[in-house]
Amino acid sequence: MLKADNVVSFTQYIFAGIFAWLIIIILIVRYFQIQVLDNDSYSIKANSNRIRKITETAPRGLILDRNGQILVDNYPTYVLTAIPWELSDKEEKFSIISDVIGLNKIKVEENYKKYYRGRFNQVRIAKDLNFTQISRLEENRIDLQGIYYEYYPERYFPSIIRGSHIFGNVKEVDREIRNSLKNKENYELGDMIGWSGIEKEYETYLKGNRGIYFYEVDALGREVGHLNDLEPQEPIPGENIITTLNLEIQNKIEKIIKDKKGVLLVSESLSGEILAAVSSPDYDPELFTGLILESTWREILDNPDKPLLNRYLQGLYPPGSIVKMITQAALMEIADFDPSTTYSCEGSYQFGDRLFGCWWHEGHGKINMSSAMMVSCDVYFYKAIQLLELDQLAGVFRNFGFGELTGIDIPGEAKGIVPDKAYMNKKHGRYNWSKGALLNICIGQGEILSTPMQVLNFTNLLATRGQAMRPHFVMKENHNENLKPSISNNTWDQIIMDMALVISDENGTGKNAALNLPGISIFGKTGTAENNHGDSHAWFIGWLDNGQEKYSVVVLLENAGSGGKIAAPIAKEIFQALVIKSNKLTIN
Repeated sequence: MLKADNVVSFTQYIFAGIFAWLIIIILIVRYFQIQVLDNDSYSIKANSNRIRKITETAPRGLILDRNGQILVDNYPTYVLTAIPWELSDKEEKFSIISDVIGLNKIKVEENYKKYYRGRFNQVRIAKDLNFTQISRLEENRIDLQGIYYEYYPERYFPSIIRGSHIFGNVKEVDREIRNSLKNKENYELGDMIGWSGIEKEYETYLKGNRGIYFYEVDALGREVGHLNDLEPQEPIPGENIITTLNLEIQNKIEKIIKDKKGVLLVSESLSGEILAAVSSPDYDPELFTGLILESTWREILDNPDKPLLNRYLQGLYPPGSIVKMITQAALMEIADFDPSTTYSCEGSYQFGDRLFGCWWHEGHGKINMSSAMMVSCDVYFYKAIQLLELDQLAGVFRNFGFGELTGIDIPGEAKGIVPDKAYMNKKHGRYNWSKGALLNICIGQGEILSTPMQVLNFTNLLATRGQAMRPHFVMKENHNENLKPSISNNTWDQIIMDMALVISDENGTGKNAALNLPGISIFGKTGTAENNHGDSHAWFIGWLDNGQEKYSVVVLLENAGSGGKIAAPIAKEIFQALVIKSNKLTIN
């Protein structure tokens, strides 16, 4: 027998032994890592095959009026979901779903791709299903493994008012929205998030916390029962929000301004609580619940009247004569100024090479401050304002909140413009404007722009001699302190006396707002603001004093003409409603 020599060297033998032990050590280390160090991680992965986590959306908090009546509620709808890991024959299942619920198969597939977040996470494939559709899905349950449905609370509006710009709307969270959120871990794709109005401002209160339930499943994904070692979490509904709104007053002003373009605002003067607010035209708040047709959405976006625009927060308007009390206050604070001094109004005033007209082209004749306010004479203010510089007047405007955010508790507020020397230099160049600009600004024209909400705050400050709280829509204990204009009692007396004459005198421009009722006092100011983009805007601001409470009213009608003829009668209707509300007497 031939016997071959062992050709393996001792060195090779040692190397092979070391290699074998090295492999064994690596396997032991890896086994230790998997079984001990990474036990939690792999347990989670294993459990994801054994445990199904089902989440349940928490109902959003209700939105109520000041008397507890429900303005925004929830109603039950159903959402259809899929768990990708459990889906087989996906195309066939989507076809069945399409036939059963009447939703295009392409849309089902698009939703699946849109909300997909992993094999073991629920994917939303349809929403707003009714009980009939759910019943038909149950009939096909045996063919729809991996398909589930869950209760979902949708927003709806049961009250008689619209309030669309106040309440705002919610929006479905998609990937883009979720990635933009600072607290994105609190939201899942398909959740609803406040997108505007009170819904957005108070999202953290309204949202609530979703429920979580755990089920054990077999290898085929079939539920075999609740999991006892993981505690379920019941959904916690969002907190209710109590607004300052009065349902009857809100309903009244919505009817008054229907088919008109503009703003109506009503508040308690001292507290700043807004009783009613309308930006018209508005939109049906139900528009953003459920599915919206592309054609409907495009129609709203392309509407030239811009119903989605919140005019009382985002609309910028020349205030016109309603801010002559600002000019009055600035003049009254001059030490040697005498309000009884008269100026002559011939219907226009020549300043340099420009002619500044009065709204009353025939002229008001000899006129002092009180009579100038009463009849809203422009020429009086053209002449008197030359005692001041532009920055002095701008400072008084800012003391009353113009050019600054009011801090209203719904988002989207515009700041407005109060022109001073720096602003005019930047816009026109240092030598391309003159003191003539001051003549326009002192009567609320020219470069000055304001929002109706700033005007409401201004009205509240006038009504309360600077003690009003900031305007707000939601009842809460702490609000930011408002501005407190630093003017003398003598100036306050003059302003309030003159605003009473605007209403009570037979020549007053606001006489159409008068009620002439015992125990009721009305104060106001009209304005007809020239507009570069069309007809003049009609303004009225004022307040009702019944001896116990004061209620402020702002009326703005776009391109409507005279404030005294158009806006004042509407203010009268609102004052009548406020008298009824205050239970002082009944008006037939």
